[in-house]
Amino acid sequence: MDKSRIGYLASLGFAHMKPEEVLKSLSELGYKGVEWTMAHFNPRNKSTEELKELVRLTEDFGMEISEVVVQQDFVTFDEGASKDRIDLVKECIQAAGEIGVKVLNVFTGPAAWNSKAPVLFRDIQEGQAWDMVLSAYGELVPLAEKNDVYLAVEAVFSMLCRDYYTTRVLIDHFDSPHLGVNMDPSHYVLYRNDAAWAVRQWGDRIKHVHLKDVVGVPGESGKSFLFPLLGEGMMDWKGFFQSLDDVGYEGYASVEFESFTYGKQILNSDPVRTAALSMEQVEQLIAGS
Repeated sequence: MDKSRIGYLASLGFAHMKPEEVLKSLSELGYKGVEWTMAHFNPRNKSTEELKELVRLTEDFGMEISEVVVQQDFVTFDEGASKDRIDLVKECIQAAGEIGVKVLNVFTGPAAWNSKAPVLFRDIQEGQAWDMVLSAYGELVPLAEKNDVYLAVEAVFSMLCRDYYTTRVLIDHFDSPHLGVNMDPSHYVLYRNDAAWAVRQWGDRIKHVHLKDVVGVPGESGKSFLFPLLGEGMMDWKGFFQSLDDVGYEGYASVEFESFTYGKQILNSDPVRTAALSMEQVEQLIAGS
């Protein structure tokens, strides 16, 4: 893994800061990529010119937009909400195509942190959930192909696509070069997948990578498992980085900081401190790989 391809997901405290402040902080810490969220990239409240300015500003700080997180939950019984979420991702795809952003981070649902979302296997069965997700992606994938934008599916705990095997169903169903994966190894390892092996199976389907550790077993976040600081969880980072090299991955690996309790109690929810600590950890992990 090349340090020049390390990025940071500008969520949590960064979401409330101006783009210039975020970029200044991250660039000074040595990050070369920034992963924007809907807090800074939203075609419903930002004009095309404003989004183009975000691209220019990022480049002015010597950085690149590694991807934009537009994750929407497609497993819902609310047909109005479903249509709105699909339409929002469509708008993001079109906006990304216009301004030259190549990768959008997406997932399937249901989101376990949303109390209104149905719980898989309790409120909704896999078959019905798959019907919802395949219907949504049936609209999104052709639009991504038309706009030359890559959709990077992130496997997330408790969701329909939650590990390598469940995500494989979605990727194989469409078999589109514009539908790939955002390889976040923490969720794979939570379900006892071999993350390095999964990387080699995905190969060039990997359009973006997250750096996040995990410890525990599937269940409730914060109780049965959590995402600790990089290097203190179950991840085999040496094997993971080697597998990325083996498949010739040349994209960005972006830190996703979700050590929420540590960030709040020790770092006073300061996003710059979390980014600085994360860079120190990444440098050590790369040096040891």
